[in-house]
Amino acid sequence: MDETLRQLGGLLLGSVPTIILLALLYALYTTIVHKPLRRVLDERRSKTEGAVEKSRADIAAAEARTTEYEQRLREARAVLFRAQEARRKAAQDSRAAAMHEARIQAQAQVEAAKADIEKDREAAQAGLQGQVQALASEIMRRVLQPAGAAR
Repeated sequence: MDETLRQLGGLLLGSVPTIILLALLYALYTTIVHKPLRRVLDERRSKTEGAVEKSRADIAAAEARTTEYEQRLREARAVLFRAQEARRKAAQDSRAAAMHEARIQAQAQVEAAKADIEKDREAAQAGLQGQVQALASEIMRRVLQPAGAAR
């Protein structure tokens, strides 16, 4: 067993430079490759995540602007609709006023025509009354006139 321990001690002593080189290699790898690589990857991830966050913010802003645009468009349409309704109501009111005025004028013309017809009737009746009197006088004169003097 003594021999085994001595061989084991020799192997350990021979492996010390390998252990030191391995530790040195690990330290150099960590310092030269791993840390810069980790830093670059972290930076890339942060830039990617930042770009994603910026894209999300841009999308949210675009959606907000779209919503605002749609709201303003609805409001503008409502204003136009109200103005159109006001113009339509004004036109209807104007048309109704014109029709009322035309009815009043037509009624006045009808009344004037009725008055003229009544005057004409009265004038005709008066004229007929005068003719009736003249005809009645003529008839009476002829009836009362002696038979031989009629011709």
